[in-house]
Amino acid sequence: MRASFILLGPLLSRFGRVIISNPGGDRIGRRPVDLHVEAMRALGASIEYRNGYYFATAPGRLRGGEVTFPFVSVMGTENAMLAATLAEGRTVIRPAAQEPEVDDLIAFLVKMGAAVERTAPDTIEIEGRKRLRGAEHRVIPDRIEAGTFVIAAAVTGGRVTLEGAPCDHLAAFIETMGRVGVGLGCGTDTIEVDGSALHEGGYRACDIATAPYPGLATDLQPPTAVLLTQATGTSHVHETIFEDRLEWLAEVRRMGASVEMPDAHHATIVGPARLVGADVEIGDLRAGASLILAALAAQGTTTIHGAHHVHRGYENIERKFLDIGASISRSAEGTAVTTS
Repeated sequence: MRASFILLGPLLSRFGRVIISNPGGDRIGRRPVDLHVEAMRALGASIEYRNGYYFATAPGRLRGGEVTFPFVSVMGTENAMLAATLAEGRTVIRPAAQEPEVDDLIAFLVKMGAAVERTAPDTIEIEGRKRLRGAEHRVIPDRIEAGTFVIAAAVTGGRVTLEGAPCDHLAAFIETMGRVGVGLGCGTDTIEVDGSALHEGGYRACDIATAPYPGLATDLQPPTAVLLTQATGTSHVHETIFEDRLEWLAEVRRMGASVEMPDAHHATIVGPARLVGADVEIGDLRAGASLILAALAAQGTTTIHGAHHVHRGYENIERKFLDIGASISRSAEGTAVTTS
């Protein structure tokens, strides 16, 4: 699991020695861990790669330093930040990811006694401490899951109220929904979704492009693409982050969607399409959730293979869909069946 590599920084800073395997993860494109390795080296670590494992050592304490990424990396920023909290001296991270999850981690570390501050939109500075203390912290809501259920209501023409939903963290996504014609209302911690436009004239085609926060999240591109199959006209999708993230569209095309992919980063979707149930295969976490959305919008029964990918990122996803009226069940390990 790719998330396991985030243990490199804190374990190295805490114990001075780590052996960690090269991670796996979703097949959505190249996601090398060299950014993490170079960040640790910038803080004084020695790291070698042998036989599928990284052997990292930092005799004594890590040393504060300048961590400069070639491009924005969310997990790279978090890994460097976690390592620097117990390093000796001051660390500056640039360009630092601006995602809400990074700021939530900063808030948690500060509660634990760390000296971490975002001093500019793309800069985080850390003054190392010798030790941290325990703390209580409520993790912010999952904005990607919230966006997924917004699409669920929209693509089925339903009405749903999401509670504990991070409206402030979804500005680019909400703006996109407005352009398509989905009715949304943001409360203090709720999002009300009105998908009645699906049956009252239809949705409007829309061009989208992913970008680091505060842009449209790459993780929300697949569910948004499902919605665009139901919009009237021609929509264009530009995936700027991962070169294989659009491959899953071949599966929704098997369900009847009109999709063309001239290259690895661009797709053209013509709608509205009449989706029908089919046997499809999940290749990654977000594509899996999006195939469930496509199945909800389709006529007939869809069998989705490889559902274990979805369960890694969505807690009790079948129960949540059942609670809002979907007919969905898990028929075997790695397989889910959804009937619209």
